[in-house]
Amino acid sequence: MLIYESYTRTSILPVVLYGCETWYLTLREGRRLRVFENRVLGRVFGPKKDEVIGGWRKLHNEDLSDLYSLPHIVRVVKSRKMKCAGHMARMGEGRGVHRVLVG
Repeated sequence: MLIYESYTRTSILPVVLYGCETWYLTLREGRRLRVFENRVLGRVFGPKKDEVIGGWRKLHNEDLSDLYSLPHIVRVVKSRKMKCAGHMARMGEGRGVHRVLVG
């Protein structure tokens, strides 16, 4: 399981979250990000052997959240936005970014 977490953390998340600090995240985009994350995790973890029906089935969202222990992608986006806002708030008053933030 650690291999999957490091794969998604190093290969998928940096590409998807590039520039997310500047996004205006609506409910629709948050839902689309969660759908994308579940699709990627479903492909990474693959199907699961179901003993009841005797065949293979796709993993449900609950199964994926149990297997994947990192925070959901929307939470990561919100965390990065707050981190960036804090960084801009600590900038000097003469900087243009600080003036845009407070003005």
